[in-house]
Amino acid sequence: PEETAPETPSVTGDLTIGTGGESGTYYLYTGMVGQVVSEASNVKMTIVSTGGSKDNLVSMDSGMYDLATVQSDVMTYAYNGTNSFADSGALSDFRVLCGLYPETIQIVTTNPDIKSISDLAGKKVCVGDVGSGTYFNTVDVLAAYDMTIDDVSAVYQSFGDSTESIKDGKIDAAFIVAGAPTTAITDLATAKAVKLISIDEAHMAKLLTACPWYAALTIPAGTYAGFDEDAVTITVKATLVCREDLDDDVAYTIVSTIFDNAAAIAELHGKGAELNLRFATEGIAVPFHAGAARYFAENGIEVAVK
Repeated sequence: PEETAPETPSVTGDLTIGTGGESGTYYLYTGMVGQVVSEASNVKMTIVSTGGSKDNLVSMDSGMYDLATVQSDVMTYAYNGTNSFADSGALSDFRVLCGLYPETIQIVTTNPDIKSISDLAGKKVCVGDVGSGTYFNTVDVLAAYDMTIDDVSAVYQSFGDSTESIKDGKIDAAFIVAGAPTTAITDLATAKAVKLISIDEAHMAKLLTACPWYAALTIPAGTYAGFDEDAVTITVKATLVCREDLDDDVAYTIVSTIFDNAAAIAELHGKGAELNLRFATEGIAVPFHAGAARYFAENGIEVAVK
């Protein structure tokens, strides 16, 4: 008899996912992923707006969320109990489902006098929400220029609030870490001429040596209205994670449904076009969930589990 492909397990679940601010890519993109998974399987997802990566991991550890979207660097700190988690301790009860897309550190301003990172000294700069991945990226970028958070007048806001503050002249610049183009910056560019500050070659080398979990990335001219020159910056990986005790079949169903319906996700959000099995699994230093590992193994990719 003719062989038939194995069916996706007929599993059910009602899951809550921590994301990020409502005008950031985490919230919007994960919402689209959740919509597709909910429609194409019996796993239903509820999306929650949050303060970002660290908040998501801490809240998931306390049982508030079943899944979360987080930056790859911050989840590595959490799993190993280093950097931003050195004082509070490691969080080891979570696992990776898949990498989603590259996240770009975008340093945005409308002030023509700000031409480099060094020019941020003494300026009012949004460094992300308290405990967000953006804050820790800001610390790393400033350190490459021998600066600290204390060298700027730090403001803690969501992406949407920070670009509104730039528009109103309340702050001078903002660090926004999200897939480009980002809604908050796109909206700002309709009102004012935006500039993205580049990291120069010498400081880039210093930054990548100190923080090898980043990669250099060029944001092309034309990404935003009136943005007429390339900007050189760094990127991390937006990653979907879950509680360690998530049912194996549920984890399998989520990952298989995402990749089997990548075209549908891409129709709803441009970042869906970046779903890729290799990107989803490479350069990830935290163990994968066994259910996700099963899906990747079926597609010829072995990942580390624990």
